[in-house]
Amino acid sequence: MAAAINAPTPEIGTTNQTDDEHDKKYIHPGAPHHYLVVPRKLEKLVETGKEILQKNNVTDLNDVRFGFHWPPFCSVTHPHLHVLAPVSQMGFMSCVVYRLNPYWFITEILLK
Repeated sequence: MAAAINAPTPEIGTTNQTDDEHDKKYIHPGAPHHYLVVPRKLEKLVETGKEILQKNNVTDLNDVRFGFHWPPFCSVTHPHLHVLAPVSQMGFMSCVVYRLNPYWFITEILLK
């Protein structure tokens, strides 16, 4: 990933920007680490999400979830990848909203 530029954004935390995407710490986190990766291009989203987690000292990639909300189940209209970790620390509502492969939240596994 290209060198990131950090710019504080009070309502959503730190924003990192590169030529291909930028990431944001989610304002209503569903897990201790919950980031949105907003692509400028749709390639490499999961790879970027993993890099963000590594920068934030999340090392157990077996306890993470990556996914998208399908319309009409999304409140944000631009494409973005949810990166959540650790899944084992998610609360009840987050487990419902970011559940593994329901019809409203599509994980990166189904996109391959």
